[in-house]
This record gives sequence, C-alpha cells and structure tokens, in this order.
Amino acid sequence: MTIHLPQGPYEPRATPLDLAPAGSPLASRTVFSAAHVVADPYADVTPDSPAAVDWDATLAFRRHLWSHGLGVAEAMDTAQRGMGLDWAGAEELIRRSAAEAKSVGGRIACGVGTDQLPAGPATLAEVRAAYEEQLAVVEESGAQAILMASRALAAAAKGPQDYLDTYAHLLRQATEPVVLHWLGPMFDPALEGYWGSTDLDLATDTFLQVIAEHPDKVDGIKMSLLDVDREIDVRRRLPGGVRCYTGDDFNYPELIAGDDQGFSHALLGIFDPLGPLAAHAVRVLDTGDTQGFRALLDPTVELSRHLFRAPTRFYKTGVVFLAWLAGHQDHFTMVGGLQSARSLPHLAKAYQLADGLGLFPDPELAESRMRAFLTVNGGTR
Repeated sequence: MTIHLPQGPYEPRATPLDLAPAGSPLASRTVFSAAHVVADPYADVTPDSPAAVDWDATLAFRRHLWSHGLGVAEAMDTAQRGMGLDWAGAEELIRRSAAEAKSVGGRIACGVGTDQLPAGPATLAEVRAAYEEQLAVVEESGAQAILMASRALAAAAKGPQDYLDTYAHLLRQATEPVVLHWLGPMFDPALEGYWGSTDLDLATDTFLQVIAEHPDKVDGIKMSLLDVDREIDVRRRLPGGVRCYTGDDFNYPELIAGDDQGFSHALLGIFDPLGPLAAHAVRVLDTGDTQGFRALLDPTVELSRHLFRAPTRFYKTGVVFLAWLAGHQDHFTMVGGLQSARSLPHLAKAYQLADGLGLFPDPELAESRMRAFLTVNGGTR
C-alpha cells in the first residue's frame, strides 16, 4: 500500500533483504560498529538533565551487533558523547557494556576522553589527568581503549608540541595498545585545528609522529575526516602492525575493500543501522570476492551520505530513528532531546532509502511506525 512521504508517494517493499545467517567470525577485516544509546522515554528530564538511559534496550542492541560478529565501539560520538551523554552516563555505559561483552564473548573498545572537565578553560595538566581517569575506567573494565579527540585539549593546546607531549604521556600510561581517533570538525566544530594546525597536511604529520614514536602502544587509528584520499595516504604511511580503521561514512566500501597497497578495517557509525548487512558483506569479502562485497555495500552509501550530510554531527538522529523503525526499541526519543535535530523530510527520506535496501527485519512494522510518525509530526495530506 502506498505511503505518502513528504517527497512523494512510495511503495514499501514487502520483504527484508535475504541474508545468510551469521556464521563464522569475520576474518579478513576487524570491524567495529559504533553503537547508539536508547533513552528512557518515561524519565522526567530536560535537554540539560543528565542522560536517562534505558539500559535493557541499550544492552540488547549491543547483543544484536555481537550476534552478527561485529565488535562494538562503545561510548563514542554515536552514543552522543558530548551531545546528551555526560561522563557519568558514559562511565556506566562502559562498565555495563564491557561486562555484557564478557558474558557473550563479544569484542568491545571504549572511548576515552576528557568530558568530565567543567566548562571553561582547562590546563594541559588537567586535560592529562582527565584522560588518565577515563583510561583507568576503560582498562579496569577489560575493554580496549580508544583515545578520542578532546575539546579541552583543542582549546588548551598552543601548537603541535602540546599534542605530542599529551599523547606521549597517555600512551606511556596505557597498559595495552590503543586506537587513536581523529574526529574532524564536521563531526564536532570544537575540534577545528586538532593536532595543532588547520593545515591538514601539517596536522597529519603531527598525528603520524605520535604513532611513529610509540608504535608498540598503538593498535590502530580511526580516521573520521570524510576524506578518502587523505585516509589512503595515512594508511600507506603507518608503521607495520598499526591498523587503519576507517571512520569515513561516505566512502567505506572502497576503503574496506582496499587496493594493491592495503586496506582499511572499520569503526563506523553507519554500521549501527547496517550491522547485519555489513557483517554479511565482510564474510563475502573473507572468501576473496571483492566484487560481491562491493555489490552488497555500494548501494548503502546513498543512505549513509544522507544520514551524515551537513550538519554531520546530527547523524545520530537518523541512526536512532532507523533503530526504532527496525524494532530495536519501542520509541523515538533520544537523550538530550536530539530527536528534534533532523526534519521530517530528512527522516522520511532515511526511511525510504533504508526500506529500499531491505534493512528492516519487519517491513510492515517499519511502515506502520512511519505512518504513525507522519501523522503525529506532519499531519495527513
């Protein structure tokens, strides 16, 4: 039956994409999905309140990702770090998710930042101490650490040397190799000029210097600059044994497939809604069938580019909306009230693209929820 979306009438598909059941572990690539949090819709909160999380639904979604063989990248920007989820909530999320990972044998890596610092200027010593506090929490939980870019460090650093000194100090503290995360300003404007320069060539040199000076403490890097050529260049310049985890939600099929000089692993927010399909595609790639891998993932890029279009930092709204339509949660409420961050036409287009890909396990449920959403938010036409 036709559904009338803001962009015009649409005929929903009747069946989901036919995917082989999850089987053997992923072999040729290490793949993490950054995962969203599910808000508690009955909590009496305001956008300025601490996050109220539905822990049962949040952990259930992580079990869904693990069941398909994906790793979970926890407490990252996809989980609304710095956009609704404060450090107290992130700390509990890390501890709960790490314990859940142990119980099911799932792989997990967790974000380490400085967001417990109060608003306003911080000294470099305070930034280091904040990083150390969070690093201890992640390591005590048994999860791998992801050293996230810090707004406080971006504000406090006077140049590249402050980044070199801060990261050297942290890497010496780490007990196991970490993932370094370079998050671009399209995801967080406060990170403009990270690594000490707005010149990306100079910033890249500083980033690579950190890795070159501590290769035994760096498992890999996550590039989130939406710049395919820069990621390939950095990937080719990494020391042996240091992985590149693509964070490019615009060009991930090409980067994961790789070329004759290497490939990227993955740590992606788009793999939150694409989880089962992404895992299936990587299993196809494991057989050496690069063409089959691309045939599965290339059609998803239009959806990803739509969700991550500028202002990119609000991509989480579309991710959670699709999780609701897919039946992974019972409501479309987000911590910090972020469900209001995208327009009705934007979300309707996300539904159309996701449905066209067959991403919804129950297309009838997705259609029913989309109709209800249209009625409440746009009336009927």
